[in-house]
Amino acid sequence: MNRFFTTALLTVCMTFPTGAVEVSDTVCTDSLMTVFPESMEYDVDSLLGEWFAKRYLSYDSDCIDGSINPKFSDTVYARRLSSLPTIVEMPYNYVTRSSIDAYTGRNRKVISFALGMLPVYEDIFVEALMKYNVPLELKYLPIVESALKPKAYSRAGAAGMWQFIYSTGRKYDLQVNSLVDDRYDIIKESDAAAHHLRDLYDMFGDWSLAISAYNCGPGNITRAITRSGGKRDFWDLYPYLPHETRGYLPAFIAVNYAMNFYKEHGICPMKSARPDQTDTLHINRNLHINQILHYCDMSQEEFKALNPQYLTEVIPGAYRTCILTVPYQYVRPLIEAGDSLYEYDKEKLFPKAKLAYIDDDMKNRITYVTHKIQSGETLGSIAIKYHTSVRNIKNWNNLKSDNIRAGKTLRIYNR
Repeated sequence: MNRFFTTALLTVCMTFPTGAVEVSDTVCTDSLMTVFPESMEYDVDSLLGEWFAKRYLSYDSDCIDGSINPKFSDTVYARRLSSLPTIVEMPYNYVTRSSIDAYTGRNRKVISFALGMLPVYEDIFVEALMKYNVPLELKYLPIVESALKPKAYSRAGAAGMWQFIYSTGRKYDLQVNSLVDDRYDIIKESDAAAHHLRDLYDMFGDWSLAISAYNCGPGNITRAITRSGGKRDFWDLYPYLPHETRGYLPAFIAVNYAMNFYKEHGICPMKSARPDQTDTLHINRNLHINQILHYCDMSQEEFKALNPQYLTEVIPGAYRTCILTVPYQYVRPLIEAGDSLYEYDKEKLFPKAKLAYIDDDMKNRITYVTHKIQSGETLGSIAIKYHTSVRNIKNWNNLKSDNIRAGKTLRIYNR
C-alpha cells in the first residue's frame, strides 16, 4: 500500500506477454517507466538501528559480501523464476529484470538485512497467510512494502510492515487513535493484510491483480480493466495502471527471486540469533510502562520494540482490552504482582488534579478538575485518565485543534 516510488526510465520499448523474455518495439509510451518502492530509499543503517536488528542481527565474519553482482543470461533468469514453487506467476521480462538488478545490485544490503530479519517474523506472516488461504510466497511482500522495518511510515501515511493507510486499516479493525496504532502490531497487521489480500483475490480472481490492488486500491485495477477493453492479465493492463503500480508486482517478483537466489549473486545474509521467547498478557485497566518495568528487568526501548502499537507511555486498558508482549520470564512476576502492578507509583504516574466546582443557578452543581499538561501528554492520553473523550475536552476548553502545550491547564468537567 506504499504510494510513493522512485523511478527510472527504461531505454527500450517492449510488449509483455506472460512469461515472455522477448523484446519488441511495438509499444513505446510512458508506460515503460520502471518504478521502485519507497522502501528502496531506506538507509540500511537506519534499518540496523531498530531494536530487533541491534538485538538479533550481526554480520557473519566468515561471509564476504561480494562487491560485484554477476550477470546472467535471460534464459537463466527465466529458468530460475519458473523453478520457484509458487502459485503467483513469476514471469521474466525486462521490467522484472530491472527490479531484479535493483535488489541484487544497489539494494543488495536490503536483501542481506531481510534474510536476517525474516526469521524473526516469518512464523507470524505464514500463520496469517495460511489462515486466509493466501499463497505463502506473499510472506515476502513486507520486504517490498517496508524492508521489514517495524515502524515504517510512508510519505502517504501508510504505517507498519504491511503499510496500511488509515482508511483501509479501519476496514480490518486496525484501531488508530492518540494512544494506539494497531498498524504497528505485527500480529494484528499481518492478519489484516492476509485478510485484505484474500478479499482482493476474491474480487479479481487473480493473484497478480490482487497484489497490484493491494498497492493502488481495487478501484484503479477496475478502471484499468475497463480501459483495456476487459483484459484481466497484469501485463495486458500494464499501460493502464498507475505508474507506481506498474513496478509493484515486478518488485514482488524480484524480491522472491533475490530471497531464493541470493547466493548466486554473492549476497551475504546477516546472521540472525534466535529471538527470545515471549508471551502475552491481557490488560483491562490503564497501565503505565514504568509500572511494568518496575517488575521486569528490561528497558523502555525493549518494551516499545515488543509493543510498537502503543504510542505513549500509557497502556489504555480501560479503553479496550490491551495485549502486552513481554519476555517469557516476566509473565509470572507480572501476574503475581496483581493489584500492586497498577498501584505502583500511581499518584505520580496518574496524578489527580485539584477538584473545583461552579454552581449553575444553585440547582445543578457542576464539578470539574484542573489538569496541568505535562510534557509528552496528548489530549488522547488525558481523556483516558479522566474517562472522557477528546471532543469533550476540546469543547470544555474552547480548543480548535488537538495541539496542546506543556504547562497549560485544562478543565475536565463531571456533573
